[in-house]
Amino acid sequence: MKTKTFASDNYAGVHPEIMEALVLANQGHSGSYGGDVYTERAIQKFKEYFGNDIEVYFAYNGTGANVLGLSALTHSYNSIVCSDLAHINVDESTAPEKFTGCKLITIPTTDGKIYPEDIEDKIQRIDDQHHPQVKVISISQTTEYATVYTIEEIQAIASVAKKYNLFFHMDGSRLANAAVSLNKSFREFTCDAGVDVLSFGGTKNGMMFGEAVVFFKPDLARNFKFIRKQGMQLHSKMRFIGAQFEALLSEDLWLRNASHANRMARILENELRKSPEVTITQAVNANGIFAILPEGIIPRLQEEHFFYVWNDKTSEVRLMCSFDTTEDEIYNFGEKLRKLLQGTEPNA
Repeated sequence: MKTKTFASDNYAGVHPEIMEALVLANQGHSGSYGGDVYTERAIQKFKEYFGNDIEVYFAYNGTGANVLGLSALTHSYNSIVCSDLAHINVDESTAPEKFTGCKLITIPTTDGKIYPEDIEDKIQRIDDQHHPQVKVISISQTTEYATVYTIEEIQAIASVAKKYNLFFHMDGSRLANAAVSLNKSFREFTCDAGVDVLSFGGTKNGMMFGEAVVFFKPDLARNFKFIRKQGMQLHSKMRFIGAQFEALLSEDLWLRNASHANRMARILENELRKSPEVTITQAVNANGIFAILPEGIIPRLQEEHFFYVWNDKTSEVRLMCSFDTTEDEIYNFGEKLRKLLQGTEPNA
């Protein structure tokens, strides 16, 4: 396998500016469990982007941020409405159910998004003691299909949440890529659009580890420090998360990284469209491309440019670009693809 792939932006290493911040934070001793200047400065950075009336807590990984953020909003007799492709439903094992005790109510989707009318169909048997009570609507931005909700779409879902007295959670593991795609500030399509709790991702945009749970209604975070500890996400050497977020949110590093990844995806899309045998299945809004390739060439392509097959039955694949993806890698991929399709690529 090559050192750089189209498998996932999780495969990318640590951005040099983030690594430098880690090295600087590694000098001497500092307070633990968030009692350090790095964490303090990182939280201040979040307030610069989202406003002062927020609460920010750092977690170690994305599953922890999602699950614990949802735990703060629910009781074990509640349910959570989400897409059938949502990370909390597909890729976080049973952690959401185990730690929240809630039932996930899923909505089938063809583009990764869920829509108000479909959500309302799932809000049933209110106040019926025999039925789980819906309490949260959760969406992913970007979606698992790398599509992006518009501000208007988010506002429409927020209206449903308000109508039924529900909370609105956003899984923002690729929030920076969405912001670039929308050309909007973080705040415009999160708290200003009606989101209550946000998981803000760092790992997929150049950090080594670390995610943030952002509460736009501080009262919702009243007991979160206990929830985080119980959920085993209280990092003792918190300064190493804080230092990374401070660097990511400074000097437009998040913007530079996400802009590059999104731009690489558009170049890759153009390469794929040169081959009529390839069908792109989703709008290319951010840093991911979904496409159907002829089944026979996939293993050969993966030998040099590893990526994941999204749907074995249809040969739909997922191709992800990262902050360190290069144009040369994309053009090499496109050339290899065309040779395989034309039958001119010699066998190894």
